[in-house]
Amino acid sequence: MSNYVVEADGGSRGNPGVAAYGVVIRNDLAEVVFSDAQVIGHATNNVAEYRGLIAGLEWLQQHASAGAGVQVRLDSKLVIEQMAGRWRIKDPKLADLAGRARQAGAGFVVDFQWVPREQNADADALLNSALDLAG
Repeated sequence: MSNYVVEADGGSRGNPGVAAYGVVIRNDLAEVVFSDAQVIGHATNNVAEYRGLIAGLEWLQQHASAGAGVQVRLDSKLVIEQMAGRWRIKDPKLADLAGRARQAGAGFVVDFQWVPREQNADADALLNSALDLAG
């Protein structure tokens, strides 16, 4: 059974402001099997973080076997703690996004891990490139 690492990051220029996410997925051999960055319009940093997580998990739904292990690494303490069930989700928009992320992660063994920003540099670089292109 394969295991994957999802590294996702989201950000906005202004909060809220023009927002984007970046996501990188690696396989057991630490090879990048997917990367993407999207500008998502006017949103908060937290919405962008969730959108990056969802993009990664939705890609895995299409390409990975059920039961695969997925380690999610984000530098957003808020998203990690909310997805792990340790923090309540008060914002209805974030609750909806968390529900979408749970649905996208269904069928996998998902572990949520907070990492410092410097350990999430690839996803961060992708999102910042997308924001740079958006102007």
